[in-house]
Amino acid sequence: MILRIVVGTVLAAMALGQLASFDAMPAILTTYGLTSEAASTALAMALVGAEAVTAGWFLARPRSRAITPVRLYAGVAVVWSVLAAQAFARGLDLDNCGCFGTYLAQPLRWYVLVEDALMLLYAWLLWRAVRRARPDPLTDRTSTAAPTPRENH
Repeated sequence: MILRIVVGTVLAAMALGQLASFDAMPAILTTYGLTSEAASTALAMALVGAEAVTAGWFLARPRSRAITPVRLYAGVAVVWSVLAAQAFARGLDLDNCGCFGTYLAQPLRWYVLVEDALMLLYAWLLWRAVRRARPDPLTDRTSTAAPTPRENH
């Protein structure tokens, strides 16, 4: 529950910062070298939307065991991690990683990769917690026998 609140708070800050500077987000994403103008705009919309929905869900229902917000968060974590890792590997010089839009700007350095690795770790922890809490009908071997009828006296 605490992890959901912390992640929800961070995602809310990310979504708010990106939304407040949305005009700059496509250009920021384009600097990663994987998307162009239209694709960068679509990616920015998808990231902000997923971050906002997940943040709202985690903060409003921190005890929820729904898989949807965990999948959304995992998707966000994977996208940001792939963007950063490939740009870092290619030696691209980014003045702003874009995680918070134009706010709290930080250059792409090794510590951004550590932050992204932590996001992936948190996604895995949340995924594991949901999987443990939800019974799997294919592997759950609890008794499913029909109740026996009661005798009438």
